[in-house]
Amino acid sequence: MIVRSFLRSRSISVGSLLIVLALAACGGEATPEGETEAELVQRARGIHERVITLDTHDDISPANFTAEQNYTMDLNTQVTLPKMEAGGLDVAWFIVYVGQGMLTNDGFDGAYEQAVAKFDAIHRLTEEIAPDRIELALTSDDVRRIVAEGKKVAMIGIENGYPIGNDASRVQEFWERGGRYMSLAHNGHSQLADSNTGERDDVWLHNGLSELGREVVAEMNRWGMMIDVSHPSREANLQTIELSRAPVIASHSAARAVGDVSRNMDDEQLRALAETGGVVQTVAFRSYLRPEKNDAYNAATQELVAEVAAERDFQMPEGGRGALFRMMQSMDEAEREAFQAEMQSIQAEAESRLMAMPDPPAPVDVADLVDHIDYLVDLIGVEHVGISSDFDGGGGVTGWNDASETFNVTLELVRRGYTEEEIGMLWSGNLLRVLDEVQAVAAEIQAGG
Repeated sequence: MIVRSFLRSRSISVGSLLIVLALAACGGEATPEGETEAELVQRARGIHERVITLDTHDDISPANFTAEQNYTMDLNTQVTLPKMEAGGLDVAWFIVYVGQGMLTNDGFDGAYEQAVAKFDAIHRLTEEIAPDRIELALTSDDVRRIVAEGKKVAMIGIENGYPIGNDASRVQEFWERGGRYMSLAHNGHSQLADSNTGERDDVWLHNGLSELGREVVAEMNRWGMMIDVSHPSREANLQTIELSRAPVIASHSAARAVGDVSRNMDDEQLRALAETGGVVQTVAFRSYLRPEKNDAYNAATQELVAEVAAERDFQMPEGGRGALFRMMQSMDEAEREAFQAEMQSIQAEAESRLMAMPDPPAPVDVADLVDHIDYLVDLIGVEHVGISSDFDGGGGVTGWNDASETFNVTLELVRRGYTEEEIGMLWSGNLLRVLDEVQAVAAEIQAGG
C-alpha cells in the first residue's frame, strides 16, 4: 500500500521514486525490479485476461436490438459485442431505464410499457440474435460458467422504480424477467423515493422513502434483487441501507469528497453501505469525477468548435443539446447523416487545435477514475469498491470511452500497485459476492427465516 499511495500523485519526484523503490525492496507492492514499460503492459494484459471484467451500467435503446440493427454489428454505441471482445469486457449489465414522469396511472402505464420493451430487447439479443456469443446470467455461477464457455455475459439492471407503479408485486415480475438490481428513483422524485435532484431547490416529496418504497425494499430483499442507491437522495439512501436485510449497491456513483456533485456519495453514505457489506461501482462519468476540470475542458473545446464552424459557414443551433436534437429530428436520413459527419469533422478539428495549444486544458481521463477508486479503497476497503462506465448514458472518459478500451482501466490499476487479486475484486468479485449474499437472504426469507 505504501507504493500505491505514492503512485497516486502522478507528479512524483525522482527522490521520492527512489524512496518508493527502496521501500518496495523491503516488501512493498512495487512494480517488479527492472520491469520495462513493455513488460508492465504485458503483465497487465495477463491480469486483464484472467480476471472477469464486469461493468454494472450500460444504457440501451431497443432500436439496437432488432434483426436489422443489433449489437453484433459495429454500431456507434459505446457497447457492442465487437467492442466488448476487442476490449476484453466480459460482463455488461444492460439497463432497463425509464425517465421520471408524472406520478399518475397514465404515467405508470407508459413507464411499464417502456420497461417491458427493454427487457424484451435484452432477451432478444441473448436468445435470438446472438445466443452463440452472449448469454443472460441470473447468478454469479452463471457468470463464471458463461465466461468459461468463451461467451460474453449480459445481466439486467433496472434504473428507476417508476415502472413499478403502485404495485409492489411487479418486483417479482421484473425479477422473473431477469432484473437483478433496481434503483428506487432517478432524476426526479418517484412514488418510491426522493431523488438526489432535490438538492437543487431543497424540495422533497417523501423526506426519504415513501411507505410504498419501504414495501418495495422488502420485496426486493424477498426476491433476491439488489437495491441500487446511485440516484435516490442522501436521506432515502440512508433509510434504505438501514431498512434492507441484504447489502446494497451503488451501480454507478463516485466519491463526493473528490467530485462534489449530488449524484456522488458522501463519506457517511459510503461507510454505511460498506458496514452492511455493500459495494460502490465507481463510475467513469466526466462531470462526476472532476467537475471543474471537465467544465474547463468543455468550455475550451466549445469555443474552438464555434470557431471552426464559423470558418466553415456551418450553422450551429443555439440552445445546447436540446436544440441540436430538435434540429436533427427535423431532417431526413440523408441530411442527418451529412450533418453528423460535418459535426464530427468540426469536433475533430477543434480537438486538434486544442491539443496544439501551448498549455491546453486536460480532459477527464482514466487516471481521474482511478483516483476515485483509490479514495474509496482507502475509505471503506477494496472489498467494497467496483467499476462501472454508464456508457451511452453520458459516461466515458479519455482512455475508456467505449468497451473496446476496457484494458486501459486494468493497466492504470496495475500502475498504481493493485495486485491481481485486488483487481479481480474491483472488476467483478465484489459485485458478484453481494449478488450471492442478496440471493442468500432471499432464500432465507422465502424459507421463513
